[in-house]
Amino acid sequence: MPTIYNNYDTNSRLTWIYLTGFFVFVIGVGYVFAGAMHSTGILYGAVAFSLLMSIASYWWSDRIVLSMSNAHELSFEENKAIYRLVENLCITAGLPMPKVYIMEDAALNAFATGRDPEHGVICLTTGIISRLEKTELEGVIAHELSHIGNRDTLVSTVVVILVGFIALLADWFRNWIWFGGRDSEGDNKNGQLQLILFVLALVLSILAPIAATLMQLAISRKREFLADASGALLTRYPEGLARALEKISGDPAPLAAANRATASLYISNPLKGKNVSKLFMTHPPIEERIAALRGMEI
Repeated sequence: MPTIYNNYDTNSRLTWIYLTGFFVFVIGVGYVFAGAMHSTGILYGAVAFSLLMSIASYWWSDRIVLSMSNAHELSFEENKAIYRLVENLCITAGLPMPKVYIMEDAALNAFATGRDPEHGVICLTTGIISRLEKTELEGVIAHELSHIGNRDTLVSTVVVILVGFIALLADWFRNWIWFGGRDSEGDNKNGQLQLILFVLALVLSILAPIAATLMQLAISRKREFLADASGALLTRYPEGLARALEKISGDPAPLAAANRATASLYISNPLKGKNVSKLFMTHPPIEERIAALRGMEI
């Protein structure tokens, strides 16, 4: 029987295995494109541009997301019970108190953002506050605090850098071909190896961005499992989060402020009624998450 501890260890380990594999994949793709284009400068330029864009989005992501969500900060006087619940869980987890934001929406959902634990933010809908029992809401908040404690915003930023890097190289390679780059270098310049690299780069320019996106989504799903396990470890009551996920998944109301850009941040996919392949899901199926929580031993 799995315990909270080995579920945490397994999900943490798998996340870093996927991330390491992603790094290796990106390095390999970069090598092929640079070799086919006879230019390491293209490689360095793509890296620099991806880094600058992703670091900027990481630095200001909390403000952007909160603005898009029409959320407002919750004061202590406005809801002392919620404030104390977050505060007590932070003390247990050894985390600084995050800012708490509220979305005026009847849908059941929540998310966490912020570039590090010192700048963490938890956002809850009014629906989830009013319709969940205390132990269920505690499980949701513990899940979101776990995202902050596990540095998930940092991991997602690194992944965005890698996906952006591959997308840029693929675009530049196709443009290079379109403007006659291959012809200008000569087909036989570097012999058979050069031809192999060119054909491989041509295939990767189409398939690599898709593969990178799938890897990004796989890592995102593992972070959700990890946050579930971490949250259960924090509350010592996995059933609270399991019941909360049941109610959230059974809620038919879509979140008004939800969009594809921010969907992965929420505890459950806020875009209701969107049937997509499991490979392209931002979250693991709710049924799998509930089963994992209920299969844990404290």
